[in-house]
Amino acid sequence: MTPQAARDDTFPKLIATAARIRPGRTAIRHKDLGIWQSWTWEQVHDNVRAYAVGLSALGLQRGDKIAIVGYNRPRLYWTMAAAQWLGAIPVPVYADSVADEMAYVLDHAEVVQAAVQDQEQVDKLLSIADRVPTLRHILYDEERGLRDYDHTHLHPIAEVIEEGRKTLQADPSARAMLGRELAASQGADLAIILYTSGTTGRPKGVMLSYDNVIAAARIGCDFDNLQEGDEIIAYLPIAWVGDHIFSYAQAILAGLCVNCPESPDTVIEDRREIGTTYAFAPPRVFENMLTLTMVRMEDASAFKRRMFHYFIGHANRVGERILNREPVGLKDRLIYRLGDVLIFGPLRNRFGLTGIKVGYTAGEAIGPEIFRFYRAIGVNLKQLYGQTEASVYVTMQPDGEIRADTVGRPAPEVEIRIDDNGEVLYRSPGVFLGYYKDPDKTAETKTPDGFVRSGDAGFFDATGHLHIIDRAKDVGKLRDGALFPPKYVENKLKFYSNIKEAVAFGDGRDFVTCFINIDLTAVGNWAERNNVTYASYQELAGHPLVYDMIERHVDEVNRSLAAEPRMGGAQIRRFLILHKELDADDGELTRTQKVRRGFIADRYEPLIAALYDGSTEADIRTEVTFEDGRKGVIAARVKIRDLKPHPITAPAEGILEAAE
Repeated sequence: MTPQAARDDTFPKLIATAARIRPGRTAIRHKDLGIWQSWTWEQVHDNVRAYAVGLSALGLQRGDKIAIVGYNRPRLYWTMAAAQWLGAIPVPVYADSVADEMAYVLDHAEVVQAAVQDQEQVDKLLSIADRVPTLRHILYDEERGLRDYDHTHLHPIAEVIEEGRKTLQADPSARAMLGRELAASQGADLAIILYTSGTTGRPKGVMLSYDNVIAAARIGCDFDNLQEGDEIIAYLPIAWVGDHIFSYAQAILAGLCVNCPESPDTVIEDRREIGTTYAFAPPRVFENMLTLTMVRMEDASAFKRRMFHYFIGHANRVGERILNREPVGLKDRLIYRLGDVLIFGPLRNRFGLTGIKVGYTAGEAIGPEIFRFYRAIGVNLKQLYGQTEASVYVTMQPDGEIRADTVGRPAPEVEIRIDDNGEVLYRSPGVFLGYYKDPDKTAETKTPDGFVRSGDAGFFDATGHLHIIDRAKDVGKLRDGALFPPKYVENKLKFYSNIKEAVAFGDGRDFVTCFINIDLTAVGNWAERNNVTYASYQELAGHPLVYDMIERHVDEVNRSLAAEPRMGGAQIRRFLILHKELDADDGELTRTQKVRRGFIADRYEPLIAALYDGSTEADIRTEVTFEDGRKGVIAARVKIRDLKPHPITAPAEGILEAAE
C-alpha cells in the first residue's frame, strides 16, 4: 500500500485522489430517455464537493443521519459521498419499502434529511413525516410532478448542488470548511448504516466503518483483479450491502465505471449495450433469465429446439472443463466451438453477459443445475458467501476451484470456524462495529474474540471448501431423526422454471410437506400452448393440469433426494399450490426476496394443518396489499396432493453428517 493509499481512509478522500490520478476517465453513467449521460472522476469530485456545501447549508452536520431512497442514480450515490464528506452517515432504504417499513427505519435511525429519487418516494415520506419527528428536509432527484408541492422543506438535488457550487466560488470559508471536514474523518469512523432485510423480525441497523468497507472492497478487487477499465451495472437495491460494496466502494477504490440503468426493467438491455465486465446478481435473477429462455425455446421450431438441446447437452458435458482450461478432446472442442457460434454466444449476448470476465451470485443458494448451465455456456459465474455484518465477503471461489455444491474457501484475511452445533462463525477486517442502538443483539452476535455468529449451518469438506446447508435455526429433524434442511429441498424445487418459490415444512413432524408458488410467466406460456384457459393467477394455480405438472416436478425432486446421503427422509409427501404469490409487501418475503418462514407459518397455519391432518383441500382467506397501498382479501379453496416416497438408495453415512 502506498503512503497516499494509507491516507485515503474514507471515500471522500478516495474520490479526491481519483479526480487527481484519473480526472478524464468516466466514473459513472446514467441512461435517461434512451441516452447515456456520463461524468468523469473530476466531475464527480466537483459535484460531491458542491453537494456537501449545499447539504451543510441545509443544516447537515457531523454525526447526522441522511436517508437515501430510490433506485440506482448518480445523484443518490453522490448523496452518500457528500454526506460522508461532512461526517454525516448515509442510511440507504429499500425503494419498494411500504410506508410502515420506511417509517420504522427512518425513525429508528433518527434521520434529519432524506434524498429520494422521485415523486413516489416524496409522497411516501410526506405520508409518514409525523412518525419521523427528526426529519427536516427532503431532497429529490427527478422533478416530474413536484412543481406544485410546498417547497419549504423540499429541494431539488440539482439545485442544492448548484447553490453549493456558487457558494464555493464566492466564499473562501466554504472551501476551508470542506478541507477541515475531509481531514476530520478517519477510517475508524462510522461510514454507513445498512438495515438488514428482517427475515425474523424488525430490521437491524448494521454499522460499518470506513475501515470495514474499504478493507472488504480491497479484498474483492485484489481477488478478481478489478481495474479502472472494468464496467459494472448498478441495479441492486442501494440499501443492500452487495450494491454498496460493488457499485460504490469497489468503484471508488479501483476506478470502475458504474452504469445506472434507465429502469429495473431495462437492466439486461442496458448491460448488453455497455458490455459490462463485472456482474453480480442474486440467484433469482439468473433463475428468471433461464426461465424466460426455456419458455422462448418452447415456442421455437422443432429444428431449433433440437439444435438447442443438443448443444446445451454437449456444453453440460464439456463446457465447464473448457472454461476451467482443463484437457478436452479436439472433437469435443470443435463441437463446443460450433455451439458457441450458434447457441452459447447468442445466449450470453441476450443475457448481457458477452463481455463478463467474472460474475457472482450470492444471497441464497443457487440451484446446482442453474449454476452449471451458465458456466457451461461460457459465463465465469462464481458463488460467494457473505453477510451485511461482514461487509459482504466471508468465502470466495478461486479460479479452478469453482463448484456448484460449495461457496468456496475463506476469503483473503477471513477466518472461519464451525461451532459445536454446526454454526459458521467468521472474523475479518470487514466485521461490523455493531447494531445501531442494540448493544444486546450485538453482544449476542459477536463473540468476545471478535467472531460473528452467522446464523448459518455449514461444514468444511476434505478440500477446504465450505458447504452452507441452511439457516442454523431452520435445519431440523423429522420425528424419526431424519435430517430436514428446508432450503436445500426448496432450491431443488426452484430449479424447475415452472416453480418460482417453495416453502417446506417438516421439523418435528412425521414427514415433509411444501407450499409452492408457480411462475406465472412460465406456466402461463405453457397454458397458452396447451389451450388451458384462466382468468387469474389463482385460477391457473388451482388448475388440475397445473397440479399434475408440479406433481411430476416434486416427484423428480423426491427421487433425487432418495439417492443422496442422509436426504432420503426429506422427501415431500404432500404439497399444495398457493393461491397467491408470496409478496414482500404482504410481509411474506424480505426486500431481498428471502422467505420469512415464521411469518408464513403463522399466516397460513390453516393450510399447514390441512397438510398434516389428511385433508384433500382447505379454505383460506388472506389479506393482501395492492400497489396503491390499499388492503384487500383473497379467499380460496386450495387443493392438496399426496405423493409416494421413493426407496432410499443412498448409504446412511455421508458428508452431511458433519452438520450434525
